[in-house]
Amino acid sequence: MRRLIPTGDAARPVEFAQHAQPTPAPSEVLIKVEAFSPNRGETFLLEKPEPGMMPGKDVAGLVVQAAADGSGPPAGARVVGHPPMGGWAEYATVPTHSIAVLPNEITTIQAAALPLAGITALRLLCTAGAITGRRILLTGAAGGVGHYLTELAASAGAEVTAVTATAERGARLRGLGAAAIVHDVADAEGPFDVVLESTGGGALTAALARLVPGGTLIWFGQASRTPATVNFFDLLAGPQNAVIRHFHYAGAPYGGDLATLLHLVAGGRLHVEIGRTANWSQTAEVLVDLRERRIRGKAVLTIGASR
Repeated sequence: MRRLIPTGDAARPVEFAQHAQPTPAPSEVLIKVEAFSPNRGETFLLEKPEPGMMPGKDVAGLVVQAAADGSGPPAGARVVGHPPMGGWAEYATVPTHSIAVLPNEITTIQAAALPLAGITALRLLCTAGAITGRRILLTGAAGGVGHYLTELAASAGAEVTAVTATAERGARLRGLGAAAIVHDVADAEGPFDVVLESTGGGALTAALARLVPGGTLIWFGQASRTPATVNFFDLLAGPQNAVIRHFHYAGAPYGGDLATLLHLVAGGRLHVEIGRTANWSQTAEVLVDLRERRIRGKAVLTIGASR
């Protein structure tokens, strides 16, 4: 079969190679991949790939071999999965605890855009706690995670202020429920009960200053690729008893999260934001555009027919 492997070349991060079809473990299914979605963080890992790296964590397709231990869906089921690696290929193995069966009304293209970004959004809001009636500041709101966070938080009754670089992207976030759009954290009218910060650099310190006393800042990334820095004296001058938490979405199983996301999409309560769909022959070009922030929301690559 064909799979995409890293090249180490920033201008063309992946290329096709021939590999043996993977053999699933007893608790894994073998999926014929119909669509996959790269994440911006993966584009950074491809700049200096580790030996043997097989990228790909967000996939959707058809089960062609059920798990030998009897867990998971049968052959022929349409599924979305979140494997630890190896999803940018014609076939992939996925643990049965990290897949969910697709409802008829959801396509594999939509489903492929859900896993990492959607799971991150769900788990971030769980970490934030009860958000109904609370004011939330969200940085990096135009990315894949940001779109899901905005809609989920707004539908749960939070007042969301979204930070995004352009007015065009801000207009879509308003459509998803954002109460206010700003283009710089310094312009956000606080105070806020919760800050969800993903850009790094000086944004963390600026956002921290906009918390209510006892508020919570949850840091989950540095999309600007500039490390977040906090001066100790800034902490002392900031809101009393503010809490800074680091968050990372990882931790299988993911099947329950995926089922929740599918239920929300099928019910019209969560909308998949896909900024680019292309055949996987164009993966290298799409990865560069994703890394350079030329794609709003998610990008999805298709392999053969997708349903």
